[in-house]
Amino acid sequence: MDIFLKKFETKYNTAPFCKIKLSDYKPAFEQTIQIARKEIDRIVSNQEHPSFTNTIEALDFAGEALDRLSSLFFNLNAAETSDEMQKIAQEVTPLLTTFQNDIALNEALFERVKAVYDQKEQLHLTTEQATLLDKKYKGFARNGALLAEDQKNKLRAIDTELAQLSLTFGENVLAETNNYQLHITNEADLKGLPEGAKEMAANLAQSKNLEGWLFTLDFPSYIPFVTYVENRELRKEISIAYGKKAFQNNAYNNEAIVKKIVALRHERAHLLGYETHAHFVLEERMAQNPNQVFTFLNDLLTKAKPAAEREFTQLTNFAKSLDGIEQLEKWDGAYYSEKLKQELYQLDDEALKPYFKLENVLQGAFTVAHQLFGLTFNEIQDIDKYHPDVQTYEVLNEQRELVAVFYADFFPRKGKRNGAWMTSFKPQYIKDNINERPHVSIVCNFTPPTPTKPSLLTFNEVTTLFHEFGHALHGMLANTTYPSLSGTSVYWDFVELPSQIMENWCYEPEALALFAKHYETNEIIPQQLVDKIKESASFLEGMATLRQLSFGILDMEYHGKNQAIENVKAFELEAMKVASLYPDVAENCMSVSFSHIFQGGYSSGYYSYKWAEVLDADAFAYFQEKGIFNQEVAASFKNNILSQGGTDHPMTLYKKFRGQAPQPEALLKRAGLL
Repeated sequence: MDIFLKKFETKYNTAPFCKIKLSDYKPAFEQTIQIARKEIDRIVSNQEHPSFTNTIEALDFAGEALDRLSSLFFNLNAAETSDEMQKIAQEVTPLLTTFQNDIALNEALFERVKAVYDQKEQLHLTTEQATLLDKKYKGFARNGALLAEDQKNKLRAIDTELAQLSLTFGENVLAETNNYQLHITNEADLKGLPEGAKEMAANLAQSKNLEGWLFTLDFPSYIPFVTYVENRELRKEISIAYGKKAFQNNAYNNEAIVKKIVALRHERAHLLGYETHAHFVLEERMAQNPNQVFTFLNDLLTKAKPAAEREFTQLTNFAKSLDGIEQLEKWDGAYYSEKLKQELYQLDDEALKPYFKLENVLQGAFTVAHQLFGLTFNEIQDIDKYHPDVQTYEVLNEQRELVAVFYADFFPRKGKRNGAWMTSFKPQYIKDNINERPHVSIVCNFTPPTPTKPSLLTFNEVTTLFHEFGHALHGMLANTTYPSLSGTSVYWDFVELPSQIMENWCYEPEALALFAKHYETNEIIPQQLVDKIKESASFLEGMATLRQLSFGILDMEYHGKNQAIENVKAFELEAMKVASLYPDVAENCMSVSFSHIFQGGYSSGYYSYKWAEVLDADAFAYFQEKGIFNQEVAASFKNNILSQGGTDHPMTLYKKFRGQAPQPEALLKRAGLL
């Protein structure tokens, strides 16, 4: 337990995963919370007049041991959890919520912060210091510091309940994902499925002592099944199973939780003087308010919908001509899209996979980062891992100084939630003249290797790797003084710019030549395949855009309007109908497993994926204009965006990099929607 109370005696102060027992966590949380409380008490009881240094700066560095412990524990709870760990999470979450509320509602502490804030014009602060001061003051004001005592108590109760509900929501989705399996014993039922996916399914069945093939709702198992298996009834079965996670009449149903979370978020916003939860959230975003977001989404909807409807008609006609399908259903989408893509571009994802061996793609991301930002990645074996699959690297700059420690965790397993994300085990900051370097991790669920083949990625998995690696670069290249402004600690609708811009290199021949090599022959991907990848980049882009917009609209309907939700399914149908193409599936409901907004931090923020696409298309247009490895543009991106974290307003940082505000035309042009 004492392990968390001092610097880890390890290389680069990395987490000693092997030495930490599950039984250590709860006592460690109790102890580090006590230490953090004492640090706060020292700030409050300081007899000196409140200053930026003794109040604002001291507050940002308070709770260092607790923050380190929290990042370790909750990262593992997402990537390598167990029933015991989830039980601990349920126990420590209320402790953390209470502690955070005690800080947010500490009147004496707020008085000191306010005293500094009220004299900010006379303090001659740097931009970063001024941003930190503003953030700390608003952090109190936006979390109830100005409320009466009875309202503060109400806020505490709401926050505690919301934290628990969010945790339970995620646990239910994970349980439902783990509880389903499709067991197939007749090989004829798998007609159309690529050999690699079939072999993976056979290995999974074997690991469970079953004959035949086993499929789950984990993406590397689920996606190939619905994309390639000719048996429409089986595609329907697994597709419906995927769509009804946490929407069944069992202990894991999330409908009541969704209604409760939405109601509590609005109640919390009203308590703080905001019209809706979205008004509260968007005050701290580039988009500023719900009207701006609705306008942005509807504007894109108007431009994308005609293209999406044309594409849907084209796909429907294609399915009809091929197999006599009269009505395209959700379980047909991926299957016929893949078939149509093969016909139009003679581009088969399976034909591409041999060129995208995971190790080569990862090395490609490293090489792109080296050419753009001068980084070198050396794999190291002398630091602890939390699972044998994890790969560990030291990241060095051109002067051979440590920039970051990088963890990569690529394959699905039982204790890992679905999807892909970037996170950090330790932030970057400068303290006592030491620039503490970050420990950054990316976690994915890619197609694992089999006894006969290495891990070969679909092109979608390639772009996912580059996307998460972009977030990682934002964390790794951070160079700020204060931990709360470092790396990805930026406005939520700005955080996707570094990740989404990196995906662009996956389509450039100059970049593909660095890593797209056949895993058996080492032959570089043929130019005609590269041309087809580029050509097909905007394939069914109208439908893809509409799908993303539908999620953003649903999020805003939940959080940007005050309305009672009687029936989650009916509410969802009504909200998304403006962007729907496929017929509804009665057994399915998306909201109850919409982890981004009910478990992650995307509530009132799902629109930011499209918002960031506008930024990334405009930013990459600048790279294309000057050269995709242009040193001047790369240096400007690194110095004005990647290293700056949240030290200044995102639009200010963007204009410093680009010399102008972002132009939406770049996105519409790239998506073929103009």
